[in-house]
Amino acid sequence: MNFLHALSELVGKTNVLTGKAAAPYLVDWRERYHGQALAVVRPGTTDEVASVIRACAAAEVPVVPQGGNTGLCGGATPDDSGRALVLSLQRLNRVRYIDQHNNTMTVEAGCVLQTIQETAGRVDRLFPLSLTAEGSCTIGGNLATNAGGTQVLRYGSMRELTLGLEVVTADGAIWDGLRGLRKDNTGYALRDLFIGSEGTLGIITAATLKLHALPLARATAFLALESIEAAMTTFAHARHRFDAALTGFELIDATCMALVAEYFPRHTLPFDRESAKLPWFVLIELSDNESETHAQQRLETVLGQAIESGFIKDAVIASSIAQSKALWQLRESVPLAEKVAGKAVKHDISVPLSRMASFVRDTRQILEQAFPGVCPLVFGHLGDGNLHYNVTTGTRWDQDQLLERQHEISTLVHDQVHAIGGSISAEHGIGQLKRTTLTHYKSVTELALMRSLKRALDPRGIMNPGKLLID
Repeated sequence: MNFLHALSELVGKTNVLTGKAAAPYLVDWRERYHGQALAVVRPGTTDEVASVIRACAAAEVPVVPQGGNTGLCGGATPDDSGRALVLSLQRLNRVRYIDQHNNTMTVEAGCVLQTIQETAGRVDRLFPLSLTAEGSCTIGGNLATNAGGTQVLRYGSMRELTLGLEVVTADGAIWDGLRGLRKDNTGYALRDLFIGSEGTLGIITAATLKLHALPLARATAFLALESIEAAMTTFAHARHRFDAALTGFELIDATCMALVAEYFPRHTLPFDRESAKLPWFVLIELSDNESETHAQQRLETVLGQAIESGFIKDAVIASSIAQSKALWQLRESVPLAEKVAGKAVKHDISVPLSRMASFVRDTRQILEQAFPGVCPLVFGHLGDGNLHYNVTTGTRWDQDQLLERQHEISTLVHDQVHAIGGSISAEHGIGQLKRTTLTHYKSVTELALMRSLKRALDPRGIMNPGKLLID
């Protein structure tokens, strides 16, 4: 109690939550992980974060940082010991500064991604990170997992979108690295070290982000294809013709679309009955700096060539902003429909583009042989090699049976990924979900280096323990 009273003195009594008030912070978005906590603390400034961390370091109280709590790997959920403090950063939500000449924006970690996008748009700039959860996820969580999203193909993930950070270290010191420089060759890349570290090395409290020119126009199309090979050929064709103007290339299989139709019937495929029965769909987006007409003409020309060559069986090009949003809604509804449908064995993977088609084909076949009746759901950011390869109950399994075999299913999928030089985590992080799995696919040397960094920056082991690395 004395410790909680001290925290109340630091951040205000109303910002130290226990009991029912703390409950929403103790379960992850997928409702897979349920934890307990000493309290939930909601600091409002970087200085308050630093004060809380100093108090935790002195008392050796573990700290679990949390942003919008939209993560998929349990990285922001405490364990069930009740010893940890959940540190919510949602009150650190200010846009501190926009430098239009430098094309940068400095924001606090609790800023909601959509707010950052809209703020950039008001000064005719683009912050290109775009995720299904952008209305509730925070930039601190995006940084902690090195989030990617739908426009990595053109703009890169959070490491590429960030120039500087402000971080509270494990002993409560504040590192002010909020420099808006494109070149700064003055030693170790501390920024890149904290991005993707899932709060295990320190607390990111603010960031200086890159802004880009706001495209004058966008053109969007939804494609129907007969095979994953056709999707890969279409991507190669589009990349060759559009180059950097190609900002989105999203792959969705027919099973995903069937789920969307079942749970969100207002979102319908824009094709006739025959095309709607095809096994693969692609959402493609082109950005243009000339005009809507120019963008539409370019997209029509390139897709027309692909249709003539037989890569694409059908295509619908959006003729208005409303139609474009409707096409994107089809893609963004996939994970929401999955959640309504029930628990699945999820995999956030990346594979070399040259091996994408064979991976999808071979892994499906191996899964069917090992676990007859399960149903893979495949969607994701094809252009940068990132698939969300999820396995659901299909027709012969119930959820309990599926989850009982989760380890075996994931091992099969991850072994296939590893064999072709892929990664078991593309953009969701490791969290609790994959910390054991990581030890099977990282080399002994890599794991030793990571643990050395953890011990050096967090010698007391209080920063988000039990996440990412196994002690």
